[in-house]
Amino acid sequence: MVLNSATLPLPRNAVGWIKPTLFTAALLPLLWFIVAALGDALGANPIEAIVRGLGDWALRLLLLTLAVTPLRRLSGWGWIGQLRRMLGLYAFFYAMLHVLAYVVLDQFFDWTALGHDILKRPFITVGMVAFLILLALAVTSAKRLVKRLGGTRWKRLHSLIYPAAIAAVLHYAMMVKADLRNPLIYTALLALLLGCRVWHRLLYKPLESR
Repeated sequence: MVLNSATLPLPRNAVGWIKPTLFTAALLPLLWFIVAALGDALGANPIEAIVRGLGDWALRLLLLTLAVTPLRRLSGWGWIGQLRRMLGLYAFFYAMLHVLAYVVLDQFFDWTALGHDILKRPFITVGMVAFLILLALAVTSAKRLVKRLGGTRWKRLHSLIYPAAIAAVLHYAMMVKADLRNPLIYTALLALLLGCRVWHRLLYKPLESR
């Protein structure tokens, strides 16, 4: 039985440490890359390690963002919803660093080569589509824009997180050429998270229409 989210509010004073803890934890991967780069511990191809590693964390945080709503519904922990915006912004933050690392470290600001890559290499095209969607969601994430756009339009816009996640997983899967285990894991997780939403809609929508 799924508990009503109102039955499990955020524990007293918990918000005072949960959000700062999550904020700090989400910065740890970036700190690790900085320390590893300074210590020459990124292997034979450090640029590739940085670009791909930042992309990996963007995808993980994006999936974690999508996991908030199903977890809230299944557990009844309504306070988890307060963490969704932070996770989403961190997903964009790492996606932005991923793109910047690709542009600066891999392409050295060679805009001609960059444009050629985007147009001629499908996995980069798909990745850029995912990034542009996340950029739009990040720009419109401020609370004042909810009022400006209107709740319905804002929700419709932010439902683009679903095609963004699909594009991100597809970008990762197309990039990997040999070991497909991780792409399959990410694909399965995304399918599960989207399936939870479809199941909830099918289960509760008929009841709401009565």
